[in-house]
Amino acid sequence: MAEMSISYQDAGVNIDAGNELVQRIKRMVAGTFQPSKRCWDVLGGVGGFSGLLKLDWQRFSEPILVSGCDGVGTKLSISQLVNKHDTIGIDLVAMCVNDLLVYGATPLFFLDYIATGKLDVEVAEAIISGIVDGCKQAGCALLGGETAEMPGMYSDGEYDLAGFVVGVVDKPLIIDGSKIVEGDIVLGLASSGIHSNGYSLVRKLLNQDELVSMNDILLAPTKIYHFIPEIAGEFEIKGMAHITGGGFIDNISRILPCSMGVNIEKGSWHIHDIFNLLQQKGNISEIEMYRTFNMGIGMIMIVAPEIVDNIIQRVRSLGEDIFTIGRVIMGEGVNIQTCPNTTRSL
Repeated sequence: MAEMSISYQDAGVNIDAGNELVQRIKRMVAGTFQPSKRCWDVLGGVGGFSGLLKLDWQRFSEPILVSGCDGVGTKLSISQLVNKHDTIGIDLVAMCVNDLLVYGATPLFFLDYIATGKLDVEVAEAIISGIVDGCKQAGCALLGGETAEMPGMYSDGEYDLAGFVVGVVDKPLIIDGSKIVEGDIVLGLASSGIHSNGYSLVRKLLNQDELVSMNDILLAPTKIYHFIPEIAGEFEIKGMAHITGGGFIDNISRILPCSMGVNIEKGSWHIHDIFNLLQQKGNISEIEMYRTFNMGIGMIMIVAPEIVDNIIQRVRSLGEDIFTIGRVIMGEGVNIQTCPNTTRSL
């Protein structure tokens, strides 16, 4: 009797599904290739072994490439729980791009990696639609990606995401915090919610019914601060910090010169209700809240006092919320203080 023939699909990997996904996403991905007034142009199309991008080097005096990678974390568990996958890709782009923007860099291209136990073409297409949306917001090309079907590594319905971004900045214009001095002002750009940090704690505090009923709030996409290069081209920004894991305490400290600290005045901006709810449910200390969550501020700028009003006016003209939330002091660390003349607090 002839031995039974076993295929790759019998082992759990469906090559045809992967090919179908590529065909489905070609048009949407190509929508990120429009350079407009940008300094790059994509060569070739979707489906090659690598992505090719031509950069107009003459637009820079001393071009420096800036790169980063990140994921979305356990926010993915909520997305999978409620079967909503069309915004999580925005989070993936945002977490990578925002880390690049703090240097004043312009994003050039993005790469994605999707790993799953069994490829669901509909789900993968929804994820990539979010990634495309995020790339359009950020002004970068979705230059390539990889979908890995790995049976046995992930359960059915589970997937993980990773993203990679490359940008460029002129060396004289790099924002690195070195010019920060005592008396400089800390400006805070509003977040869209929890963004993509602290979800392991969120999932510990909320039961499954609460996660489902609050999914619109919990899955609100991370804000992409795409307008920062434009603002940095008009005003001198001395330092920037993306408020991610580590919150205010760890992220702001990363950009301060030695012997410099910051006083942050809580109550000087709007704190989303979800943060108050989480703190109450877990009886979480104030310092833990400010180390875990963004508390309503997704990005901070440090600037000289004399340009604060102009920057605030310019940012608000773009429809963005920005607040004066603190000041640079001599000393070390980030101090969270109650803002005078206000009753808004944690």
